[in-house]
Amino acid sequence: MSDAAEPRRRGGLWHHLDFRRLWIGETVSQFGSQVTMIALPLVAILVVHASTFEVGVLSACESAAFLIVGLPAGAWVDRMRFRLVLIVNDVVRVAAIGSIPLADAFGALTIEQLYVVALVTGVATVFFDVAYQSYLPDLVERDDIVEGNAKLQASESVSQIAGPTVGGLLISAITAPYALLVDALSFLWSAAWVASIRTRPPKRERAPDRHLGREMKEGLAFVLGNRYLRSIAMCTGSFNLLSSAAFAVIYVLLARDLRLPAGFIGLLFSVSSVGGLLGALVATRVAARLGQGPAIWMSVLVTVPTGFVAPFVQRNWSLALLAAALFLMFGSGVVYNITQVSFRQGLTPPRLLGRMNATMRFLVWGTMPIGALLGGTLGTAIGVRDTLLVVAIGGTVPLLPVFFSPLRTARELPHYDDGVSDVETQNSPVESPIP
Repeated sequence: MSDAAEPRRRGGLWHHLDFRRLWIGETVSQFGSQVTMIALPLVAILVVHASTFEVGVLSACESAAFLIVGLPAGAWVDRMRFRLVLIVNDVVRVAAIGSIPLADAFGALTIEQLYVVALVTGVATVFFDVAYQSYLPDLVERDDIVEGNAKLQASESVSQIAGPTVGGLLISAITAPYALLVDALSFLWSAAWVASIRTRPPKRERAPDRHLGREMKEGLAFVLGNRYLRSIAMCTGSFNLLSSAAFAVIYVLLARDLRLPAGFIGLLFSVSSVGGLLGALVATRVAARLGQGPAIWMSVLVTVPTGFVAPFVQRNWSLALLAAALFLMFGSGVVYNITQVSFRQGLTPPRLLGRMNATMRFLVWGTMPIGALLGGTLGTAIGVRDTLLVVAIGGTVPLLPVFFSPLRTARELPHYDDGVSDVETQNSPVESPIP
């Protein structure tokens, strides 16, 4: 990375060629993913005529991979070249998602195929995301990590703004299965840009006595044994549990109960995603003004009241209120993600980056399939609106782990060069995940 300092003097990461290639590829991939976010459940609801519970199962399949391969993925990725992992898993997602319009063309599309596609793309996403977050510190200097995460998050937010609207329009124009072709092509685009990255970090040395189980245990011990990472994992995991329960049924509410057209649903999420873009633009300044620790827990606090809008929304002016609530939730969520991911990357020694990221994904995304199944089950048993109300009431739970932790007052969080992370890991009891 010796060449990274020069681009920084000339204007930061805007002129960092390899980062820009990663950035462009990921931006287009994120755009396609936003099309799938709206297209896949609408394929299930409008084309396959899935029940509320089946939509919940589909949502669970999308994130089940974080429970199935979440922990070993980190150890495997740490043994591989991050760039190759990104390319291969982009290609896998091209094939999986592209199978949906193909099956529909022959009249053979079923809910079971949607389950399989969701599982396969979920596994590929696990490996891609672990390698992706671990690759950034190899491409840029330590002082540029926050800027890199902010730029990547800004692109994701722009995709969240434009993607659902375009997805809704595509669904209206060419139907939901064929709208997924856009996502398949976006992953192909991403693979091409990642393949053009010239930086080749040296391959990490492999210990002669390496052992998958031991490596997984080391990553788990590092995260659970560190009070900062432990509190972030508990916060994010509980939030993802609740939000997954909500999003497992919200498309049923909007598309089936309120009978909103696909284009309007896409527009609703696009408008609300502007909050995510705003959060990406101000995250660095918020962390500088409030301090890194307070920025993490305060951004969670802002999301608490936003959940109480969806249970009462009707096909009237209250839809604007729902968009405003999602705007606020997306914005504060992006501030939280940029701050805590940048901190995690700086806290973790390079040899543990893959395992740390995989362990965190396992702990915080592993709750998502559970939440989705919970949402689908509750939606069937007590109704969609009551399910959303239960989720809103539980919205204070994610705040507690980060508020009652050292993050509450820590303006400057430790870096692995300080020797803090390893010391805390060795001295903290791994058996108890309570901060």
